[in-house]
Amino acid sequence: MTIKEIFDTMDYGPAPESAAEALQWIADRDGNAGHYIGGKWGPIRDDFPTNNPATGDKLAGVTKGTAEEIETAVAAARKAQPAWAKSGHKRARVLYAIARLMQKHARLLAVMESLDNGKPIRESRDIDVPLAIRHFYHHAGFAQLMDSELPEREPLGVCGQIIPWNFPLLMLAWKIAPALAMGNTVVLKPAEYTPMTAMIFAEICAQAGVPPGVVNIVTGDGDTGAALVNADVDKIAFTGSTEVGRKIREATAGSGKALSLELGGKSPYIVFEDADIDSAVEGLVDAIWFNQGQVCCAGSRLLVQEGIAEAFYAKLKSRMDGLRIGDPLDKCIDIGAIVDPAQLDQISKMVSANTEGETYQTKAPEGCFYPPTLITGLSPASTLMQEEIFGPVLAATTFRTPAEAVQIANNTRYGLAASVWSENINLALDIAPKLAAGIVWINGTNMMDAAAGFGGVRESGFGREGGWEGLAGYTRAKGTTKALKPIAPYTTKDGTPADPLDRTAKLYIGGKQARPDGGYSKPVYSPKGKLLGDVSVANRKDLRNAVEAMNGAKSWAKTTGHLRAQILYYIAENLSARSEELAKRIKDMTGKSGQDEVDYCIGTLFTFAAWADKYDGQAHGVPIRGVALAMKEPVGNMTVFCDDGWPLLGMISPMAAAMAMGNRITLVASEPFPLMIAEMYQLLETSDVPGGVVNILTGDHSELAPHAAAHMDIDAVWSFSGADISAVIEKGSAGNLKRTWVNYGKQIEPSATDMLAAATEVKNIWIPYGE
Repeated sequence: MTIKEIFDTMDYGPAPESAAEALQWIADRDGNAGHYIGGKWGPIRDDFPTNNPATGDKLAGVTKGTAEEIETAVAAARKAQPAWAKSGHKRARVLYAIARLMQKHARLLAVMESLDNGKPIRESRDIDVPLAIRHFYHHAGFAQLMDSELPEREPLGVCGQIIPWNFPLLMLAWKIAPALAMGNTVVLKPAEYTPMTAMIFAEICAQAGVPPGVVNIVTGDGDTGAALVNADVDKIAFTGSTEVGRKIREATAGSGKALSLELGGKSPYIVFEDADIDSAVEGLVDAIWFNQGQVCCAGSRLLVQEGIAEAFYAKLKSRMDGLRIGDPLDKCIDIGAIVDPAQLDQISKMVSANTEGETYQTKAPEGCFYPPTLITGLSPASTLMQEEIFGPVLAATTFRTPAEAVQIANNTRYGLAASVWSENINLALDIAPKLAAGIVWINGTNMMDAAAGFGGVRESGFGREGGWEGLAGYTRAKGTTKALKPIAPYTTKDGTPADPLDRTAKLYIGGKQARPDGGYSKPVYSPKGKLLGDVSVANRKDLRNAVEAMNGAKSWAKTTGHLRAQILYYIAENLSARSEELAKRIKDMTGKSGQDEVDYCIGTLFTFAAWADKYDGQAHGVPIRGVALAMKEPVGNMTVFCDDGWPLLGMISPMAAAMAMGNRITLVASEPFPLMIAEMYQLLETSDVPGGVVNILTGDHSELAPHAAAHMDIDAVWSFSGADISAVIEKGSAGNLKRTWVNYGKQIEPSATDMLAAATEVKNIWIPYGE
C-alpha cells in the first residue's frame, strides 16, 4: 500500500479517554452530589439522578436544595463576607491558589465535564477548562488592584448565582471569579443536569484556603433556583433562557437586588462574497456545531451573500459530511451527545415542524445524539430564523447588499453575538458597529477571554461578564443613602383666581410644544399659595408620541462626541444668560434660593460636554494575535423620571449624560415643581438641539411609569422620583428586558461616570490580525 493510499483510507481513532478516575471520584463520595455550605459538605441526598448523556447511565444522585438549605447557605455567606472583603491581596492569593489547583486537576475536571454534559473531551480539555482557569488567574489580578484602581467602589455583599448546563465549569468561573475578586461571597447553584464539576471545584476551594462561607454551592432544580432568587441576597447573576430571565426580573422587581442576565441568542454569521470561503466554512463549524450547538452565542443564523451562496453551501455540506459524531470521551470526536433526552426532543420537534427551505442532515448514532443539520432557503421571518433552537441546527438565508445584511441580522429580538467574514477590513469595520450585539467577531467566532466583557443587548439580557466592565456588576459606589421624603405640591391658600389669559405650559415633543392628548392640565402654586401657572398632564399617548419622536432622531447616535459637546456647551451658555431669571423661577416654586441649583446645572452641562468626546472605550489585551475593542455605544431611547426636589437639575443632569453619549431621552419633569418645563424647552429651542433628541412630559409619575416600563421601543428607564415606582418599572421592564436604574425610594447622588456608564452599552469587537 502506498503512502497516498494509507492517507486516503485512514480512519481516525478511536482514541478513548479513560473515565475510570472520574467515576472512582464519584464512588469515593458515596455516588451523590450535594451542598457545600460554610466550608462543609451536606446535607447530601439522592433526590434525582444526573446521567451520562452519551450512554444514559446514572452518574450520581443529586440533592435537591430546599428553601431552608438555601437560607443556611446565604447566612454562611453573609457571615463570611465582611472579613473576606478586607484585604484585596489576601483575596488575590486565594484566587491564584484556586487557579493553580484547577491546573493540577485539569484532567479530572475535563473528563467529568464530558461525562456530565456530553461535550467532546477535546472541547472540555482544550477550551472550557483552560478558559475557566484563566478567569481565576485574571481576577486574582483584579483583587490585587481593587483598592488602588477602584477606590470609590465596594462589594455588593452576598451574590446568588445560577448557571446553565452547557458550560458548567466555565460559567461557574465567569460568575465566581469576579465576585470573589471584588470582595463578595457567593451562593452558586449549578444546573440540575450538570452539577459534578462544581463538586470538584468545591473541594478545590477547601484545598486553596477559601475561608468557610465565602463559596457555597447548592444543588437542585428550578425550585432550588427560585428559592435562591427569593433569598436575602444582594445580587442575582443568572445565565440561562430568556423565559426564565424574565421571571427572575419580575421576581426581583423592587427588591433592591442587583441583577445581571445573560440569556438566549440567535446570532448572525455573515459571509460576504469577498470572504475567504474555506476559512469561513471552518469558522462556521466552530460557530454552530461546537458543544452540539448548545451555545447561547452560537452562529445559528447563516447569512451568505447571493453571489457565493451556492459554492458556500456546497463546501459547507462537504465539511458537514466529515464531522465525526459519537462518544464524547473519544478524542477523535467532533460532536458529542445532547445534554438530555428532553433537549433532544425539543430540537427534533422544532426541525420537524419546519416546512420551509431545504434540509440537509448527516447521520447520528442511536441514543441522545442529533445530526449536524443545515436548512437553506429560509425567510428572515421563519421560526427557525427567529427562535433559539439550542442544538446543532443551522438556519440559512441570503442577502444582496451590506445594508440588507445588517437589516436581516438585526431582525431578531436577541442581541448577543455576531460574526462578520470579509477580506475587506473597511467593510467589516463598517458593519460591526451597526449590528445589535454585545460582541462581534471579525473573521473569527467564539473568541472569548477573561479580559474582555461578554454579554448582550435586547432580550439577550444585560450586564457584562469579564474585563473591567464586568466588575461593575459586582461593585457599587461607596457611601450610604437616605430615604426620600416625598414632596407634596403646594396648594392654594388665599383663593388667588386664575389668570384669564391661558398660560398653560405645554409638553415638548419632537422639538415642538405640544398640547396633551388628554386635554387636561393642573395648577401649580407657590409655597404661599399664589397661582404660578398651569402644566399639562401627559398620558400614555403623549409618551407614545415622545417615543416616536425619539425613533425619528436616531441619527443623533451617529454624531461625533465633539458635536454633542458643542451643543451641551451651547445649552450651558444660554442657561447662564438667563441665570437670574431661572433662579427666581425656582425660588417662586420651591421657596428656596435657586441660584446654587442654576450654577450647579451649568457646571453639570460643562462636565458632560467635557466627557462627550473623552469617555473612551478600551483595547483589551486578550491572548490572541489581535485585539478586542470595547466600544461604548448609546443605549438608545431612554425615559427618565426626574428628581422631584430639583426642578431644573433633575432634568439637566440625566439629559446631559444621555445626550453626551448619543442617546435620545424623554424627561418626565419633577411632579411637585413641573413648571420648569417651559424654561427647559426655551433653552432647547435656542441651543440647536435636534427635534426628538430631548422630549419633556409633565404629569403623574405613577401613572406614566408602567407605560414607560412596558414600552417595547424604550431601551432604558431611570427613576430618581419621589414616587414609589421602582418596583413597577423593574417588573414592567421584563417585556423587552430593558435596562433600568431606580432609586428604591432612596436619595442617590450618582457620579458623572456612574451616569455615563448607565447611558452606554459596551460592545466588544474582536479583530484578529496577521496571516
